[in-house]
This record gives sequence, structure tokens and C-alpha cells, in this order.
Amino acid sequence: MVVNWNLHVQSQPTVKISHTKGDPRAHHNLLICTAAGYYPSEVTIRWLKNGQEQTEGVGYADELQNGDWTFHNQAMLETVPEEGDVYACQVEHSSLPEPITVLWEPKMSNSSKNKIWAGALVALLGVVFGAVSVALYLRNRRASLNAPAAGLIG
Repeated sequence: MVVNWNLHVQSQPTVKISHTKGDPRAHHNLLICTAAGYYPSEVTIRWLKNGQEQTEGVGYADELQNGDWTFHNQAMLETVPEEGDVYACQVEHSSLPEPITVLWEPKMSNSSKNKIWAGALVALLGVVFGAVSVALYLRNRRASLNAPAAGLIG
């Protein structure tokens, strides 16, 4: 907490971003920016995508007072992230000399990476088994073409 000389108590917000999908690159993610623990009330929360302020798909919760007299608020952004996009939640409050900016980038989850590797391994095994099957078929076919007919041996 910061106490000004004019005896106004201020508390700076903490800011975090969370998302609702297991795979952040799935369609229609809901990103949630939470500003918490600030005093006095009145905070401005903005969503930025690649440095540009977003207004479409943005929703705001009602500001709520915590049990310790501080406040918290949330801003939600519904978006379809693409690789290379950088999202930022920017919070302005009277206790801050400059806005707090927290970044979020879509990254593939470990379970998604594991599924991709498992799929690639299954595909590779399919190719190997297919190649071995074709090789055995061709070898057996050549052997049967080169063998003398049973009725012609003298």
C-alpha cells in the first residue's frame, strides 16, 4: 500500500490473464483479465491484440468490493487466436505511475503436443507396415512367377 501525504490510502492492482480452453489455439477462446486488490475503486481495463485496442468481443464484469475494502474487476475478450498473435491486458489505476500491461500468447498445451506426436507415430508405423506388406507381396509374386509349373517337371 502507498500512503500519500494527503492521507489517501491507495493499493495497486495485481493483474493476471487466464483462458477457458485447454488448447489456446482452439476456436473462440475466452480470455479473462482480472485486476484485483486495488483501492480506491475505478479502474480502466483494456484488451490489446498485436498492439491494437480491441472493442469487439470485449465484455466487462461489475466491479466488486473485497472483504478487505479493496476492489476487483474483470474484462473478457472472446477471440480466435492465431499463431503469432500477442494479446495484452492493460490496466490503469490512480495508484499506478503508468499502466500495468500483462501479455498472453497462444501456445499449444502439452496434451495437444502429445496428441500430435502420437498421431505422427501412428502414421509413420502405418507407412512402415504398408511398405513391408508391399515388399513381401512383390517378393512372393516374383517367386511364384519364377517357379516352374508343377505339371512340367519331368
